[in-house]
Amino acid sequence: MKPGYIYIITNKNNTTLYVGVTSDLYERIKQHKNKIFSNSFSAKYNLNKLVYFEQFQMVGDAIAREKQIKAGSRLKKINLIESINPEWKDLFFENQLF
Repeated sequence: MKPGYIYIITNKNNTTLYVGVTSDLYERIKQHKNKIFSNSFSAKYNLNKLVYFEQFQMVGDAIAREKQIKAGSRLKKINLIESINPEWKDLFFENQLF
């Protein structure tokens, strides 16, 4: 089975959050940054700053985690982001995994 990632992206002012899941984090964030899907929620609200992600060995585990995070409050999402990224930097550019 494929590996999976959950991720949280936001806009430059950190006002809107989007939680997603993918099997290829690098390509998916590039799609968000380039607004490949121009009618999507992330394109509409200019969400392209990667502020949080987790990696899983199986995409099924990532999907379960995505549902868990989406069910939580905005405050829980903010606390999760700030636990690893207190300055809300764009991890797409900060992370050496890419």
